[in-house]
Amino acid sequence: MAKVITFGEIMLRLAPDGYLRFVQVDHLEALLGGGEANVSVSLANYGVDSVFVTKLPKHEIGQLAINSLRRFGVDTSKIVRGGDRIGVYYCEKGASQRPSKVIYDRAGSSIATASPSDFDWDEIFDGADWFHFTGITPALNPSVAAITLEACKAAKAKGLTVSCDLNYRKKLWTRDEARATMTKLMDYVDVCISNEEDAHDVFGIDAENTDIDSGKLNHEGYKSVARQLAEKFGFKKVAITLRSSISANDNDWAGLLYDGKDYCLSKSYHMHIVDRVGGGDSFGGGLIYALLSGYSTQDAIEFAVAASCLKHSIQGDYNMVTVDEVKALAGGSGSGRVQR
Repeated sequence: MAKVITFGEIMLRLAPDGYLRFVQVDHLEALLGGGEANVSVSLANYGVDSVFVTKLPKHEIGQLAINSLRRFGVDTSKIVRGGDRIGVYYCEKGASQRPSKVIYDRAGSSIATASPSDFDWDEIFDGADWFHFTGITPALNPSVAAITLEACKAAKAKGLTVSCDLNYRKKLWTRDEARATMTKLMDYVDVCISNEEDAHDVFGIDAENTDIDSGKLNHEGYKSVARQLAEKFGFKKVAITLRSSISANDNDWAGLLYDGKDYCLSKSYHMHIVDRVGGGDSFGGGLIYALLSGYSTQDAIEFAVAASCLKHSIQGDYNMVTVDEVKALAGGSGSGRVQR
């Protein structure tokens, strides 16, 4: 069984019921989630030996986060305990033409105050095959960025495949800060996951003749983005997610995978969204699983997009689906009829 290490922050997600706004509620639902943790859960559900690395406080809320991962079979033995608090984010679901809204309360969290000595990467990567991180983690502060760089160097020294989802978050850092830090990290990345906004915001690479606000996509423009990323950094593979946002509730969803030779475009899905948060992470988890399983470039992108499509139907950050369910959708079983 392949072994995948992910590194990042798991947070407490506080959200109003349904489509209520923050200013309407007198209570909030508590869930757990975060970019790399979401990928770990996906992989564990697919039968991969999935290890999540972070730092969490020793109190009960830190344990709650660990328990949420253990529930799905994620290995939490490399999580460091210490610090004072878990990061929090507030999530208000959008509806129709009203977009979703996220408010962060993560300053001073345990992972944000971690030091390089907290993590023995040589030991963590022992026997592992793959390392995954996102652009959210180095965005926390320069210290965490330095820890991420150490992890990447250790992973490459051990011969692991390294993947990164660019995941630019403007509420965490500026474009200039992102470009300076992420450029250094890209030297160690084999598989890059991006979308049209992240490629532009982090590296100034644009998809030609595409307007993300109007929903008009030009597939040739995305091929150009994938090629430019691969040529700039020497990536072995570049995956681009293609989202046409009709409204907060309805999106068209597809993906492109470039392997340095071929551009493979997935089928497109029209999605009526239950919860969009974690959609990109479920794509990453599906892609890593497919590539580790030896799927062809075309089959890998089909699996990743189908996995993410299913996640958009699930409440919470985690994608709680099986390999068979993803394969069924990728194979054309998308009617939603009751399975008896």
